[in-house]
Amino acid sequence: MTDLFEASGIHPPDAPLADRLRPATLDEVVGQDHLLGEGGPIRRMVEAGRLGSMILWGPPGTGKTTIARLLARAAGYQYQQISAVFSGVADLKKAFEQARVRRAAGQSTLLFVDEIHRFNRAQQDGFLPFVEEGVITLVGATTENPSFELNGALLSRSQVFVLKRLDDAALDQLLTRAEAQEGQALPLTPEARHALTALADGDGRYLLTMAETLFALPAEPVLDVQALAGTLQRRAPAYDKSREEHYNLISALHKSVRGSDPDAALYWLARMLNGGEDPLYLARRIVRMAVEDIGEADPLSIMVANAAKDTYDFLGSPEGELALAQAVVHLATAPKSVAVYEAFKAAKKAAAETGSLMPPAHIRNAPTRLMKQLGYGKGYQYDPSTEEGFSGANFFPDEMERRTFYSPRGEGHEEKIKARLERWAQMRAEMQSKAE
Repeated sequence: MTDLFEASGIHPPDAPLADRLRPATLDEVVGQDHLLGEGGPIRRMVEAGRLGSMILWGPPGTGKTTIARLLARAAGYQYQQISAVFSGVADLKKAFEQARVRRAAGQSTLLFVDEIHRFNRAQQDGFLPFVEEGVITLVGATTENPSFELNGALLSRSQVFVLKRLDDAALDQLLTRAEAQEGQALPLTPEARHALTALADGDGRYLLTMAETLFALPAEPVLDVQALAGTLQRRAPAYDKSREEHYNLISALHKSVRGSDPDAALYWLARMLNGGEDPLYLARRIVRMAVEDIGEADPLSIMVANAAKDTYDFLGSPEGELALAQAVVHLATAPKSVAVYEAFKAAKKAAAETGSLMPPAHIRNAPTRLMKQLGYGKGYQYDPSTEEGFSGANFFPDEMERRTFYSPRGEGHEEKIKARLERWAQMRAEMQSKAE
């Protein structure tokens, strides 16, 4: 019955507010002007009167289902919907057969597949011949990155359109429409109204669900932020530790530290902790930041990072999380250097290229008489006992030219190291010149 109402553009009086406010035209869809506005790619398809298969990728509550329905209506296609959560092979075969019958009668079919990423690879392959033959125009909806979740063959036959989470302006527009629909204002102070849109976290459907709860309250008293929080349950942030959001946020945290922005780094750390990320995973990543992006520019950073891990191990949540925050701030404000990181990569490459070259004889271990007779250890100078504390001896294999892997630019602690290395290089050159 609900489908009959929706097909006619009428909604039953007891339908949820989000359904009653479902847009009747593409112009009424909020927050997706980059796709539906003047010159947008989907708008151009509609104006041309011919739809191509597409994947709508975006967060929940951004209008994927609504756009698919309106596209079918605007282009004169028969709309058919299935869900990958509830449908199997039999449902797909039935949908394809119905579409084939319509095509024979001159009617095009837009097949909307909700949560299309839930179909396995074989099921996704099943769409290919019907898309290629034009039996269906496929519109798939997914909250997951299509690059990871959908077959390459299916992606190559579809355009991927990215829907944006609804911004504050779009969410406020929805609230204004809801108030007009209900004939009353929400019982909220301006600050509480702003807090309500923040709670929605870019999800229009969830915003209208919360608004429906508030419309059921008396007009007085008007709720402030604190009263609103007591009335509504706070929504858990969208975050899946095994999905793309995890990798996006840890990338944002790492790059904020690397970019010396402690405020942004703290924000992403808090986002991940609020989303339920394992704090010890974060601690391991923080240690990695210390050795990868800071290194010898601030040798204290590795100790701070490891101490934060140990502190969290000792205190647990929530107290131990403060140690992670302290480490993040220390690393973000520390001087940065990848000199050790780059030097080690270069040294590993050289080690692979040179194979099993032996060390020069003077630094080989000589525990036996035979080894000493062979010259092992002969001429070795104990650097700390030399006049300069530096012998200038060669420590590379005899068959290998000397190479420079570690080249600090002079950030932080490496300023002193750079000066020391330059002095040693000069002394080494002078000693070699005298030896020749």
